[in-house]
Amino acid sequence: QVQLVESGGGLVQAGGSLRLSCAASGSFYSMNDMGWYRQAPGNQRELVATITRGGSTNYADSVKGRFTISRDNAKKTVYLQMNSLEPEDTAVYYCNCRVLFTWYGGESTYWGQGTQVTVSS
Repeated sequence: QVQLVESGGGLVQAGGSLRLSCAASGSFYSMNDMGWYRQAPGNQRELVATITRGGSTNYADSVKGRFTISRDNAKKTVYLQMNSLEPEDTAVYYCNCRVLFTWYGGESTYWGQGTQVTVSS
């Protein structure tokens, strides 16, 4: 089965940086669209950033200029570099991946287990 394992979360002071990683494992042909989402207590899960198989990206307005999403298809990994972190960025961050099972089709979406990011003042 396909699994997404996240790492890189932790506690950081405002203005600091963290780099999140999400590695995919299992049997599949390729990764298509991938993304990062976050959910703070009492809030809805919200989109942070997405990246297509071809490398096109988009970001939530709240993180533009501070966060960068990237991917390494050879390593089956998506990253989120977070700079100039603010207390408002505190949340559980989840990675998401749309997997193509064969060259001719067959797709499914998977979620990581989540990693806590806490930004202190």
